[in-house]
Amino acid sequence: MRRKFVVLLGALIVLGVFVSCAPAAKKAISLASFTENYVEVSIYLKQDASGEYLLSTTFTPPEGYHLYSKDIPITGINGLGRPTLLELTSNSLMKATGVLSESPRAELPEFEPRELLVYPSGAVTLSLPVELPPGSEWIADEVKVTYMACSASLCKPPVVGKIVPVRVPGVDRLRNE
Repeated sequence: MRRKFVVLLGALIVLGVFVSCAPAAKKAISLASFTENYVEVSIYLKQDASGEYLLSTTFTPPEGYHLYSKDIPITGINGLGRPTLLELTSNSLMKATGVLSESPRAELPEFEPRELLVYPSGAVTLSLPVELPPGSEWIADEVKVTYMACSASLCKPPVVGKIVPVRVPGVDRLRNE
């Protein structure tokens, strides 16, 4: 019994040393949040394991509602639906360094038109790799969001190209933290 205890204690100590040597995960920095047309929208900045900065937005529709894929046209399919999008404006000081990713993935709908891809009911997060502006100050910037929430029988009005003011840290500010 004592031997098992010593082995277990040794394993816990090794695990503790390993965890304490692992790089600390940086917490997300909230940039903006609002609710419009019954969808809660949270915009934040985080750093991934490779050190890349991600501008992310979580869209949370009401229970029983879904959002549409980031990959459908801005006018929908035959006028139905609107994409869920997070974009930098032409005035943004941030620069995109990659493509917009989604979680969860969009799926084929159980209704027509079948090319009107939808996300499963619930929250959707979109992330865009970005380069932050230079400097160590907080900088006024802006992003743009688009979305539309629908249930099996009802759609909320779309939000298209809404400009959201944000304050982002200069890249040097985050490097020094």
